[in-house]
Amino acid sequence: MTAEDEASIGGVDRAGPDRTGLDDAAAMRLLREGTLEVAGRLVEATNMTLYCSVATGEHAAACVYKPVRGERPLWDFPDGTLAAREVAAYEVAAATGWRIVPPTVLRDGPFGPGMVQLWIDADPDADLMTLMRSRNPALRRMAVFDAVVNNADRKGGHLLPLPDGHVYGVDHGVCFSVDDKLRTVLWQWRGRTLPREAVNVLERLEREIERGRLGRRLRELLTQAEVEATWERVKRLLATGVHPHPSDDWPAIPWPPI
Repeated sequence: MTAEDEASIGGVDRAGPDRTGLDDAAAMRLLREGTLEVAGRLVEATNMTLYCSVATGEHAAACVYKPVRGERPLWDFPDGTLAAREVAAYEVAAATGWRIVPPTVLRDGPFGPGMVQLWIDADPDADLMTLMRSRNPALRRMAVFDAVVNNADRKGGHLLPLPDGHVYGVDHGVCFSVDDKLRTVLWQWRGRTLPREAVNVLERLEREIERGRLGRRLRELLTQAEVEATWERVKRLLATGVHPHPSDDWPAIPWPPI
């Protein structure tokens, strides 16, 4: 979560339970099966975003819970679909192997069905302005990922850099539109040839969306048209072999950029 969001959790012990020792598979089981307890609300978030603990008899962690009933209507996305889009973004990220999105599930909670995502404590000493303008390879992977999911809101504050250099991305509720809506602060590679690593990942995504588990999972979370559009974006990236340029029909950078 962003530093601003963290600061707005009034009276909540943000340290929460430690995630140490949890790999992504264990974290996913915890998020699906654990008992959710609401500790506070991120009051600066556009939609209802709740800071929670999630625990089983074996493990515990902090997480974010965004109930569907707390989503504000948008003119360009169907009502009540943002939580599923966040989970779909995690599924794509998991298929890349890049671990861009923290473990995320769709489940019932204290305020009904919603998205539940593992809380990630970002490096408090990281300079987001410097990071988002950098050529960090982790951000280049994220730029490819955002082009695949058609992320309409990649702000600097949606980047969670860790002390070890890994960078997570969060807040993917406005992804997967059938229209070109890519808005991002990560345009530094526009028009540049995709790295071989990215091409390999895109080739795998193309197969997985067409006839693999990823395609089946996305069809559970998105419309058929949105899944087809995702597949077409992957094929277009492979055909052009370059990072996309900003669209002439849509603002290139979200506001505010941080």
